[in-house]
Amino acid sequence: MESLDGGAQLYLCRLACGLLLNLIWVSPSLALDLLGFVEGEARPFFTSSDFPGQKDHTVSLAFHPEISHQFDDGTQFYFIPFYRYDHADSDRTHFDLRELDFIFSESFWSVRVGVRKVFWGVTETVHLVDIVNQTDFLEGLDGEDKLGQPMANAALITDWGTVDFFVLPFFRERTFPGRGGRLRPPLLVDSDNPHYDSAAEEWHTDFAVRYFQNIGKWDIGLSAFTGTGREPTFDFGVSPSGEPVLIPFYEQIHQVGLDILYIYANWIWKLEVIQRWDMRPEDFYATTFGYEYTFSGVFGTGMDIGVLTEWSYDERRELATTLFQNDLTFGFRWGWNDINGTQILFAFIQDLEDPSKAFFIEASSRLDEHWRLSVELRGIMSQPDDDPFIFLRDEDFGQITLAYHF
Repeated sequence: MESLDGGAQLYLCRLACGLLLNLIWVSPSLALDLLGFVEGEARPFFTSSDFPGQKDHTVSLAFHPEISHQFDDGTQFYFIPFYRYDHADSDRTHFDLRELDFIFSESFWSVRVGVRKVFWGVTETVHLVDIVNQTDFLEGLDGEDKLGQPMANAALITDWGTVDFFVLPFFRERTFPGRGGRLRPPLLVDSDNPHYDSAAEEWHTDFAVRYFQNIGKWDIGLSAFTGTGREPTFDFGVSPSGEPVLIPFYEQIHQVGLDILYIYANWIWKLEVIQRWDMRPEDFYATTFGYEYTFSGVFGTGMDIGVLTEWSYDERRELATTLFQNDLTFGFRWGWNDINGTQILFAFIQDLEDPSKAFFIEASSRLDEHWRLSVELRGIMSQPDDDPFIFLRDEDFGQITLAYHF
């Protein structure tokens, strides 16, 4: 297995397995709760590959167990590793420790120590305020798959809201497809030799805080982060073999964010706003705003159809680190409300500054109590030749996933 973070992933794998084995050795009668899934995934691409070594389809297997236990004193323990084998891209064959943490809690406070995933945000298409965890870009383009983040997290729980404090002692580098992978730029990303704004590099200690409160029909979150930015910019470089490559550069940033969710009757209104400082070449703000309206019991059945619209705006232009600079998203969510949890999400995205368009369809349903089938389609159309993401124009693909949940 190729390491994606120097030796960090192999170290985390050994540490996780060692801690789990020691836990079982110390207490052989420990009753562990086991959940999770094993899945097979096929990705057919609708156009031929552009670069040598790439394939027109990929097949992979993933293993994602979730092991937990609650001790007699109320302390909770979670161990959630993740492993994927991909037959086409050796870089997509990777291990990650999604979670390995202990939770100590009382009525008005809790402390979590270890590796875990934290999600902030409310919008559908872009998760601007979600900054604690690094994106696992090998898993998908939507940015919803995250790497585990080492942290210490203390939460103060009061009647006037919950305040979370985070100390993040180690930085996780973003993952990118390798030479045999699809959805990659013409120049390979040299993930093994990133550049950092901080002399401490990946060992720079980051800090974050978030306030959350539910007030009637309102959910309000205020957050702040200071440390190594999760989104890299890129410099041109040369690999040891003399090949031109892209080198990720991770700068020191400060970010404040606001996320709001408001529910009224069948309406759900959503807003995310961030302001970020110390970016090169300049600071910026970004926002995503929209709504979802649900029609219940359509066609005289138990089915629901939700219609959604979101507008995303990002001041960044020259850095080209986001697909959503000034875009409008239309979509619908169709839920059957059956025992199999059948649902379809369709979204169409129109760039408001050029002809670029994108779409995605996600559908899933349980086949029985253990098996779930998921199908996705994703594509980009009408990109101008000067679009920095022009390399995605011929990367439309489908994805079929069959997962066994235990």
